[in-house]
Amino acid sequence: MDPVYNATDCFPANGTNASLNCSGFNQFVQPVWRITLWAVAYCSIVVVSVAGNVVVIWIILAHKRMRTVTNYFLVNLAFAEAAMSAFNTVINFVYAVHNDWYFGLAYCRFHNFFPIAAIFASICSMTAIASDRYMAIIHPLQQRLSSTETRLVIAVIWVLALLLAFPQYYYSSTTPLPGRTVCYIDWPEYATVDFRKIYYVCVTLLIYFLPLGIMGCAYTAVGISLWASEIPGDSLEHYREQLLAKRKVVKMMVVVVCTFAGCWLPYHVYFLLHQFFPDVFEQRYIQQVYLAVMWLAMSSTMYNPVIYYCLNSKFRAGFQQVFCCCAPTVAKDELELKTPRYLQTQVSSYRASRMETVVSTAVCPGERAAPEVTSNGSEANNNTAPPRTAPRGTL
Repeated sequence: MDPVYNATDCFPANGTNASLNCSGFNQFVQPVWRITLWAVAYCSIVVVSVAGNVVVIWIILAHKRMRTVTNYFLVNLAFAEAAMSAFNTVINFVYAVHNDWYFGLAYCRFHNFFPIAAIFASICSMTAIASDRYMAIIHPLQQRLSSTETRLVIAVIWVLALLLAFPQYYYSSTTPLPGRTVCYIDWPEYATVDFRKIYYVCVTLLIYFLPLGIMGCAYTAVGISLWASEIPGDSLEHYREQLLAKRKVVKMMVVVVCTFAGCWLPYHVYFLLHQFFPDVFEQRYIQQVYLAVMWLAMSSTMYNPVIYYCLNSKFRAGFQQVFCCCAPTVAKDELELKTPRYLQTQVSSYRASRMETVVSTAVCPGERAAPEVTSNGSEANNNTAPPRTAPRGTL
């Protein structure tokens, strides 16, 4: 077992423990003004993240038009981020500042266990979205995931996430010290292998570098397919709209992935360095570095709703419907008007107009088709011949 009183072993090796010194003396006391600033910064994350991600979940689940494969994964991503922000951010800050664990053994285990599971679920959801976009654009003729299959994939993601994080739960422990209590990971010691280092290296690969590599390859192929050639000038309006819509979705998800990668990179570099150079992390300034790195990582949970609002008109309408009383009707129309029934009506109207055009050109000059009198006394065209060409696609 790791020596409980060794300062480097009690340091937060997983990002959720913040005891920088396992002796009874706390050398990392901060002035009140600095603690206040950090408290405002961390609490802001919780407010923005929980409120924004809850609204994202509501927009998708409360509007039938929004229930797509991509959006189901966005629901899973929003849930994981909101939960991690609500259950871990403030507790992490309190422990980092006070170096005293007030919350008992059960929450110590949950506090060490849940962030790994939530991060894994988040990045796997983004990877699933990238895979779905890749299949939809590069292989459009292959069958897409159904809603049932999507839910099954989400369930598998969470099962794998819980299994990956289980060692953090199993080896978590609390130890009373003179004047305070510490929450830490009591890793087992083996003569031939360093289980702790192997675990953290594997976790970093699985929750960061490997998924980002997969998403990078997928979005590179999708970007080449969507942006390699210009839209033909004589293409149908429906084709142009579809292509532009796909580009917008890909742009939004690339921004989401890049934001996640930028926020979590310092975190993973920080804790990988701690595994191999622990002596550096005994300096007094390291607490401020830790608080900054952890704030940046946890802030990734609050950016996605802002990105959705800025880059997607449907999400923007949903946020306006929740937070803006000035134009709720316009926002509701954006989310609800173009339902499948509405689209079928538009297609029928388009077909009817095409039919009338074809029939009118088929009538000889000087002739006029005999009108049919409807029940209300108006005249209607009696020609019902099918059009020569069918419209390509629907709105």
